[in-house]
Amino acid sequence: MGLAFTIDSPVKVARFGIASVISIIEDRLIESMRSYYYPFANLPFVPITTKEKDYRAKRITDYLNLVNHIVNVQIQKLKNEVFEAGSEIMKYFEMLPDDNKAKQLYRRMMRTESGPEKEGMENWLRGQVIPGSIDVNIMTKLDKDNFDKAGVLVENGSDAVSALRGYADSDLSNSSVVLSAGMNPRLYNFLEKCSQFEADDNGYFRKKIIIKVSDYRSALIQGKYLAKKGIWVSEFRVESGLNCGGHAFATDGYLLGPILEEFKAKKEELTATLFGLYNAAIQLKGRKGFNQPHPISISVQGGIGTAEEDTMLHDYYGVTSTGWGTPFLLVPEATTVDEATLTLLSKAKKEDIKLSNHSPLGVPFHYLKATSGALEKLERIQKGNPGSPCTEKHLVSDTEFTKDPICTASAKYQKLKIAQLRSLQLPEQECQEEIKKVLDKECLCIGLSNAAPLQYKSHFLKHLTAVTICPGPNIVYFSDIVSLQTMTEHIYGKVNIIKEPARPHMFISELELYINYLKTHMETDAGNMQNPKLRKHYHAFSQNLLKGISYYRSRAYIGSLEPFFSQALQTAEEAIQNLNRQYAFTETAVV
Repeated sequence: MGLAFTIDSPVKVARFGIASVISIIEDRLIESMRSYYYPFANLPFVPITTKEKDYRAKRITDYLNLVNHIVNVQIQKLKNEVFEAGSEIMKYFEMLPDDNKAKQLYRRMMRTESGPEKEGMENWLRGQVIPGSIDVNIMTKLDKDNFDKAGVLVENGSDAVSALRGYADSDLSNSSVVLSAGMNPRLYNFLEKCSQFEADDNGYFRKKIIIKVSDYRSALIQGKYLAKKGIWVSEFRVESGLNCGGHAFATDGYLLGPILEEFKAKKEELTATLFGLYNAAIQLKGRKGFNQPHPISISVQGGIGTAEEDTMLHDYYGVTSTGWGTPFLLVPEATTVDEATLTLLSKAKKEDIKLSNHSPLGVPFHYLKATSGALEKLERIQKGNPGSPCTEKHLVSDTEFTKDPICTASAKYQKLKIAQLRSLQLPEQECQEEIKKVLDKECLCIGLSNAAPLQYKSHFLKHLTAVTICPGPNIVYFSDIVSLQTMTEHIYGKVNIIKEPARPHMFISELELYINYLKTHMETDAGNMQNPKLRKHYHAFSQNLLKGISYYRSRAYIGSLEPFFSQALQTAEEAIQNLNRQYAFTETAVV
């Protein structure tokens, strides 16, 4: 969801029992939000400046405490409201699913005449009002080292580690940290020092760990690494490799359905394996062991768009919860998107969402065209000043021209790289293609942060106001800016806000994205396709897709999706076979 778009979502939705996730990697944005929300809460704002020791972690801790305070005040106010039309306590229960016990009693209470029975039901319902969890996200790859004014490395002061410390020291409870973008040994090792993530004698975790993964193997590897340190992973959040927003960590052709099937089949084995390692580790540390494993949840996100898809994921695959991210970008009551970008999102068509190479991380990045960030980048190029001022430095990684890492979207890097390319005397077309790859890179630290400061007119960075946004491809099927209640009604199947009747099932959308991904990469590598290693990779990729198609054909839930699902599978299979024929792949072509 980027940096700014859910930076204050708990303030908007937690009082209605809805969980949300705050990205805590950009501390300057967090300081900007502190300056806005302290007056909002009628509290005095005291800046935490960069001159303070450990200012980054302090900003994060304080902001999370502030958000938690605001939500607790909201909850108490909501609980004290009268059950009458327009009240937030009515809205709380109206937005619950119909099969929820509290929702059913609420409806009964509303039909009951005034008296002791009705009053008793109202009091019971007030006791059921609990806030949605305030969770945080740390993208583990963003872990730049930081140095003090004397140039000395700050111990445990890297971006990701200081963010983790900031969260651990906050007063949030019944909360989780979501670790995404792969394993970071430094960050994972530091977790061992954080007692805040330990279970009490009853097995209760005040703060939990969630790891975002693309497949079962990743969950097993990362879970075992942490279990050996006495750290329990409470949830593995499975995300589609390509049918997602932001950075897209594509698998080698493994599709979401088969991946979830493996989690379903091996969940007990996964739990037992991790528990054995975990229990032994905590006992070695002198802590009391447990007689049975703590629960492990499996959740899923990426491309979910209908109540039918959501129900299928729960009922067939047994997932604990589902994540709806991209559609909520069109819900101002839940996310923070500036007006101009919100309008672009609502009008987005398929051709407006691009799987790009714009990210300085070098990872494919879903990207909405024509944002102010894209226009600003183009204007700089046209003026002969390509690249961005690198003020935040969260994505610095390149040392090709400098001793200290710099960002490939920065003006410094792009000028140096373009000069180098022009000095190589490459053929003009090849030179321009290579220069375009350099110019494609875009500043994400600021672009993904600016929406909230723009919306709230809260200072972030002077003269840098451009916005970048990274919705999943699913956004093209959502065109209306809707209320929070309307979106929840869509999720539970009470209304349908998708106007496109030909929207493919989420599994078909992902399959089509993978075929396009495979085709693009094969075309790019066409000149090297006789390389045995490359041929083996692409052959395996296409075979994994074909196995996924075969898997979908065998599923019982397909019957409810006919006739379009089977036809889409047939079309996809033919497209893959055509690619295989084009590059002379057969079962015996690669040894």
